[in-house]
Amino acid sequence: MVITFLRQNRCLSATWKALRVPTSSSAWLSKTNSTMREDNSFSSIHSSGCGSDLIQESASTCDDEKCSSRNVESTPEIEKKYVHRVYDAIAPHFSSTRFAKWPKVATFLKTLPLGSLILDAGCGNGKYLGLNPDCYFIGCDISAPLIKICADREHEVLVADAVNLPYRTGFGDAAISIAVLHHLSTENRRRRAIEELVRVVKKGGLVLITVWAVEQEDRSLLTKWTPLAPKYVEEWVGPGSPRVRSPSSLMLESIPETDDRSVESMREVKANIAEKPEKIQNLNHHGEDDEMALRQEKNIKDQQEYFVPWHLPYHRAEVSGASMTALASGLAKKDDKKGAVVYNRYYHVFGEGELERLVSGMDNIIVVDRFYDKSNWCIILEKTC
Repeated sequence: MVITFLRQNRCLSATWKALRVPTSSSAWLSKTNSTMREDNSFSSIHSSGCGSDLIQESASTCDDEKCSSRNVESTPEIEKKYVHRVYDAIAPHFSSTRFAKWPKVATFLKTLPLGSLILDAGCGNGKYLGLNPDCYFIGCDISAPLIKICADREHEVLVADAVNLPYRTGFGDAAISIAVLHHLSTENRRRRAIEELVRVVKKGGLVLITVWAVEQEDRSLLTKWTPLAPKYVEEWVGPGSPRVRSPSSLMLESIPETDDRSVESMREVKANIAEKPEKIQNLNHHGEDDEMALRQEKNIKDQQEYFVPWHLPYHRAEVSGASMTALASGLAKKDDKKGAVVYNRYYHVFGEGELERLVSGMDNIIVVDRFYDKSNWCIILEKTC
């Protein structure tokens, strides 16, 4: 009992030391948990004491670099609606499906040195928190309902944005980001999230990142996702923060669904080509349908922006009024055949080598390992300075 008490106190102490706020700011943390999505003000909080030299200075002027930083930290509408609001609405059901640990992630955590302090950024329901009993874990997530689930399990967690982590520079021994970056809608935001993970670990610290791959082991999954139409990719998922659109234009129904007939046609073409390769030479002779199917197959390979459905069973949707609000606003729709409220989550699925390209310009890290695992691209970084 004494050992457990000491461990809990040491972990709590480590958590406060990691934060970029003084230990007297618990009230501020409570307030921030409910307001930070709109405010994004962590960078303006300064810490006092011996660790203050590790804190990033807040911006006093708005030169080009600082204004650019603020733009990256400003959450685009597509993420607010199709990531934040969706996970808030489905949190209990989502959590009930998230219990299995990926072996590669578990191995990474279990091989860290005794007493390591580990940050799980985007911890979800906290399934990895505490996995290694010889280490200390803290976690954060943008979803307050998911963080409440973690807190109810007595994990050390808080609500935070992946692109603006509220932790001191160089506080941790390791950080993990599991299935998070693919929910960020611009390249600049994805790169910033990686920079933040690297920032918060010590020299020699390790960072493990996993993201969904466009190269899915089960290619049929892609036909169940809704690709973003080119105009949405251009306006919402450009190199900078997407433009704010009017509420009416955010309606999911305005985004074209995958044509099931075209998908079936594509599958038939694949089967025919496998049986008789010579058919490839006579596409025009066999009609426009086959040509359209092959063109659509190429588009699937090139497509990286998707809405991926989450089916919330009717009996789970009654747990709160969130689903009724989502249906009324157009965020979700009913599927009576499956007896579920269907939400769509935004994903940018990563291509091979994309994670490496994102970190290629960072001069304070080296790539320790990269691998493909269970339809995910994964990378392990080491901070060098």
